[in-house]
Amino acid sequence: MARQLSRRRFMVYSLAASTLTVAAPIGCDASSAEGAEAARRPSDVLVSGADEEMLVLEVTEANRVVVRLPRVEVGQGVTTAVAMMIAEELDARLADVDIPLADARTEGNQFTGGSSSVRSLYGPARELAAMARAKLVTAAARRWRLPAWTLRTWGTRVIAPDGRTATFGSLTASAARIDRPAVSSRPKPASRHRVIGRPTTRIDARDIVTGKATYAGDLTVAGAKPTVVARPPTLGGKVVAVDDRAARAMPGVHAVVKVAGGVAVVAETFHHAFQARDALRITWAPGPLASLSDAAIRSRLRAAVPVPAAPPRGSAQVEGEFEFAFVSHAPMEVLTAVADVRAGRAEIWFSSQTPMDARDTIASAVGLPSSKVRVHVLRGGGSFGRRLNHDAAIEAALISKAARRPVKLMWSRADDIRHGRMRPASHHRIRASHARGRVVAFTHMMASVSESYEGQRLSAQGGVTPAAVRAAAPLPSDSGLYNFGPVSEDSGSVELAIPLGAWRSVDSGTMRTAEEIVVDEVARSLGQDPVAFRRTTLRNKAVRAVLDKAAAAGDWGRTLPTGQAQGVAVHEEYGSCVACLVEIDATDPKNPRVTKVVMAADVGTAVNPSGLEAQLMGTAIDGISTVLQAGLHIDRGAVRESSYADFRYARQRHAPLHFEAHILPSRGEPGGAGELGVPAAAGAVANAYARATGTKPRRFPLDF
Repeated sequence: MARQLSRRRFMVYSLAASTLTVAAPIGCDASSAEGAEAARRPSDVLVSGADEEMLVLEVTEANRVVVRLPRVEVGQGVTTAVAMMIAEELDARLADVDIPLADARTEGNQFTGGSSSVRSLYGPARELAAMARAKLVTAAARRWRLPAWTLRTWGTRVIAPDGRTATFGSLTASAARIDRPAVSSRPKPASRHRVIGRPTTRIDARDIVTGKATYAGDLTVAGAKPTVVARPPTLGGKVVAVDDRAARAMPGVHAVVKVAGGVAVVAETFHHAFQARDALRITWAPGPLASLSDAAIRSRLRAAVPVPAAPPRGSAQVEGEFEFAFVSHAPMEVLTAVADVRAGRAEIWFSSQTPMDARDTIASAVGLPSSKVRVHVLRGGGSFGRRLNHDAAIEAALISKAARRPVKLMWSRADDIRHGRMRPASHHRIRASHARGRVVAFTHMMASVSESYEGQRLSAQGGVTPAAVRAAAPLPSDSGLYNFGPVSEDSGSVELAIPLGAWRSVDSGTMRTAEEIVVDEVARSLGQDPVAFRRTTLRNKAVRAVLDKAAAAGDWGRTLPTGQAQGVAVHEEYGSCVACLVEIDATDPKNPRVTKVVMAADVGTAVNPSGLEAQLMGTAIDGISTVLQAGLHIDRGAVRESSYADFRYARQRHAPLHFEAHILPSRGEPGGAGELGVPAAAGAVANAYARATGTKPRRFPLDF
């Protein structure tokens, strides 16, 4: 933290002479921040452009604390976590803190992904609020002519020893003129935290359940009309000819526009738009994968897996080959974007994890400079990596330009599942070599589908590749999670014109799952209990601690009826670690049911334990879904599934009857948590199924 402080400089200005505003650069050196300050700061007034570069805290005269968040809220609870950080250091009421989402900026870090948001904001947000508090206290001391050190803060107020109080809002104008506070501006030590670390209800919970929360589909932008697109039956298919006479003649239809992905209909309502879309008569050219189906893709992947070196002499081998299907992100809120593209400017509203990249990509697509494109970031109803890409926003902008009017584009559920991004299919070949009761070498070779454009316009869909997400987040230890001797890894790829995207936990969701299955099989071959074997081979004490906690809390080893069993798995990533224990009822092997999930995690400082528990619960559902029943088939170049009816993600009847999460206490810096639990949950479900059925599962989901 000391090194971070030395590289970060705070800037405090007055805004309209009535508002205290404190700004701190995010993700940039002090030198570049100072350059921005010199270029933008006339006298001591904060100009509007500074908000495009910095995390800004504003205390208004109405006693509201406002921080424009350079991240997106997609249900993970980052707005609540940041509000808690701000409330902690300001001694403000949580109800007085507002966390609106910042528009796309020209500089700085607006990337939401890689389980990085809380980790990257924890220091800056607290330091920012601590500086604001120091200035507010100093302003009150001057007003009351008291020593600043005798004052305290609580409930968004400054309190004097004699009982006098002043709201932060009443002090904001005078505080804005203070250059050197009379009290410390350092954040509190963890021992004094009253908000951080306490289970807290989401600040937006009431708005969400009452419908007050605003999503892209809720927006009313002047003149923006509902829009849908008729899409080809195969991936990458093209329009050969279109007869739109019947559609144009229908009531409520404003425009029919040909776009790269198909034919768009702009209408008075979505009902009119869907009716007109279905009235279009389109001749399609098949996409480049029209002759390709699952079996051929699996065969290509198997052939693309690199050949490992020979195992150590005198060792015995535990080997396995594993197949993972394509998986849709399928967020509950369908992709929606509002676009207003004019001759000299463009304005877009949508939920984006990469708004700066989105702005630049949209600008290029519509032929405008980036400075003329404004992107408003809205909350999203789920993402799991889907909103790293901005397919819908680019398409909406192009339709708006062609139709010469604002549009509200909605991708239907079928649009996104059949033509949207998906987790790539992959094939894994793992070999654990053991001798004299221990693993002496471990090899993991894999191949996955990679995106090939082959003349398609997939590249115009924009966004972040899985490789970019991996680069943005810490990876598991290079030496491996276990003491398994030399660890060898290599990968191959099969290029296909399929739109791919980073899916929650990216590669770890398949790689660690397969590895944890092999770990169980190694333990079995050595005649050891899976938990005991892991305990003796794990490298990290923290991972061992979460394993011990999950095993104890889940009553590992208890006797279960025939056809039922427990499974366990662990994972370490993002500066955090987790263990998962699962109980499954596979009495009917074709219809297994996870009945119990116990997870234990060490994420350093858990800002909001309630939010972390919700994240872990979500990852448990992801593991249950992708191991047991949820995946996408490719049939002759087309995605077979089209909705939740056939993309069989876990529903309430598939959820565990019992779930509990244990957060290990820590005062370390926060680690990542949003994606952490997926590999452990998936591995534990697979291992429980294997033990319950006496089989060795190799293809996922199991019902494929």
